[in-house]
Amino acid sequence: MPHKKALPWDPIAEAHRQWKLHGWDAEADGMAAVTSIMRAQQIMLARVEALLRPFKLTFARYELLRLLSFTRDGAMPMASASARLQVHPTSVTNTTDRLEGAGLIRRSAHPTDGRATLIWITPAGREVVDSATAAINRDFFADVGMDPTDQENLVAILARFRRDAGDFAEPVPS
Repeated sequence: MPHKKALPWDPIAEAHRQWKLHGWDAEADGMAAVTSIMRAQQIMLARVEALLRPFKLTFARYELLRLLSFTRDGAMPMASASARLQVHPTSVTNTTDRLEGAGLIRRSAHPTDGRATLIWITPAGREVVDSATAAINRDFFADVGMDPTDQENLVAILARFRRDAGDFAEPVPS
């Protein structure tokens, strides 16, 4: 889904050219790779957020609901959600506040750990996240605008990068 009016040139290619022109040849490819990934993330996030808007969800709220819906009983400690989503605990707290206010999750004290709080997906939360997932799957994930082989290669490349950066210990087999 391109901009309404596409630029007549690639600004990242121009930045790459400028980097080299200014004597940063060794760094030009790295700058272009990082900037390309950042821009692709912006494009993808905008598409997902547009699909989630009718469900009154942001991507962060969607991710937390989807995560809870995948658990056996629809609950997990907030600290576990933070670790699994790889976000700061404050982000999970803020997201939980919003989802709880909308009636999509609820909190309770952990039955065996007095320091922990459990978050639970509600039936309304399951309904919303299932409907939102159907829309995202149909209108974006089924065709993200890349050749399937390119998608597979991109995922593998980024998994190696993430693993080497310490994001996880071993890649999960697909």
